[in-house]
Amino acid sequence: MTYRSKIDINCDMGEAFGAWRLGETDDATLYPLITSANVAAGFHAGDPNHIDRSVQLAKQHGVGLGSHPGYGDLQGFGRRTIKAPPAELINDVIYQMGAVREFARRHGVPVQHVKLHGALAVDSAVDEALSEAFIDMLRTVDPDLPAYGMHAAVTCRIAQEKGQPYVREFYADRGYDRSGRIVFARQVARPDPQALAARVVRACQEGVVETVDGETIELPFESICFHSDTPGSLDIIKAIRKALDDAGIRVVPLPEVLAAS
Repeated sequence: MTYRSKIDINCDMGEAFGAWRLGETDDATLYPLITSANVAAGFHAGDPNHIDRSVQLAKQHGVGLGSHPGYGDLQGFGRRTIKAPPAELINDVIYQMGAVREFARRHGVPVQHVKLHGALAVDSAVDEALSEAFIDMLRTVDPDLPAYGMHAAVTCRIAQEKGQPYVREFYADRGYDRSGRIVFARQVARPDPQALAARVVRACQEGVVETVDGETIELPFESICFHSDTPGSLDIIKAIRKALDDAGIRVVPLPEVLAAS
């Protein structure tokens, strides 16, 4: 039996600032191949013009729109921890969510989800106080808004306990450790698209992944994530889509995945 016969694919988008863009691929080539977009909200990357373009591209291609808040770390692309009280960090998250939401309102696009970025996501996965502050904020401002993240994260447990929708991700282009958490990397080498595609199909068919130590672990998920700044991202998503199609696994919008869960 296939673990996932229907799957959402999400990607981090709008990761640019002014004339500068992270990664080698124009987002416009990726939108037709995904179903959910996590839009950089200005703190780790992004600016008003890039947010506006991202929202318009999501609308044009019928892609679910999400905000992607991170640490205030433009120089480090949000991949460096900022030591601050949870209340202060959550105010930063609210600020960024509001920026994406207003551009979404401008273009008549609903906000589908929120997903923490980079080091903020990795830190919250093991920080009880930060995760609780994040989920408590969502319970207040939008109790129906799904948060994307790792299954093996305290954020997932707290969201489930408090009744906040939570979408568990499978990270196509990141390694896993034995705990089921991703191995955080500040620099990512160019991977083999076919190897990543085979890994994704196996995860969808069997619900497992091989860790960086060679151990096979179970990993429940509803969405596949890959990153637009990973070298060769366009080749990666093309290989993943073909492999999923060949395996009879349908890529569909998130609501359809959740309805089938």
